[in-house]
Amino acid sequence: MYIAVCDDQTEELDMLKELLDRWQRERQTSLQFKAFRSAAHLLDAAAKEKFTLYLLDVMMPGIDGMAAAREIRSFDDTAEIVFLTSSSEFAYESYCVRALNYLLKPIREELLFPILNRLSLQRQEPREGLTLKCGSTLIRILFSQLAYVEVNGKHLYFNLTDGSVREVSGSLKEYAPLLLERSEFMQVHRSYIVNMYQAETLSPTGICTFSGKNLPVSRRLYPQLQKDYMKLLFSEREN
Repeated sequence: MYIAVCDDQTEELDMLKELLDRWQRERQTSLQFKAFRSAAHLLDAAAKEKFTLYLLDVMMPGIDGMAAAREIRSFDDTAEIVFLTSSSEFAYESYCVRALNYLLKPIREELLFPILNRLSLQRQEPREGLTLKCGSTLIRILFSQLAYVEVNGKHLYFNLTDGSVREVSGSLKEYAPLLLERSEFMQVHRSYIVNMYQAETLSPTGICTFSGKNLPVSRRLYPQLQKDYMKLLFSEREN
């Protein structure tokens, strides 16, 4: 990922840079980012470089974050935009530029890191996936596109992030080892394995995915699941 961070307050900018550094250290991955004190300088760079994510302060002197986002959308329709602000009054306007999210200051890692995790997951290498056999047809599914797997009787339903479903005959134990060796996949119920990067909320009553699906969680599994989920998001290491 190549991230542009723009905030006119030095303290806020330094905090964002520290969060980005911490995320890549904990995830043991790398990203590039550039910091800007004004939207004008940001737009000059954006005209020459291809950023994948913009973290934009809304209230800035001169060109504000909303105006900068509208300018960005005039030449870049694919980059993600996340607004940073101390007020929620611009939330509705953020939809006009198709902002990915709207975070209230002070920006905390529990708000920013899940967004970075999702975007990183979406950019995984294409080879990282599994192959399903449906009769004489082979179906390739990327791990980053798989939201959850459900078993019902002798049928498996591979639910993808775009809302489509791939159905195959078989049992969950045929695919569980391949999925569960990856840290993002967790068995939350005897009938479900979930890509936890696709989980918007996790509670004892269930999981809600970013696509709006509500999935059950085993009471027996929940305590460990909660620990594993937090470890996944923040890469906590056991001593």
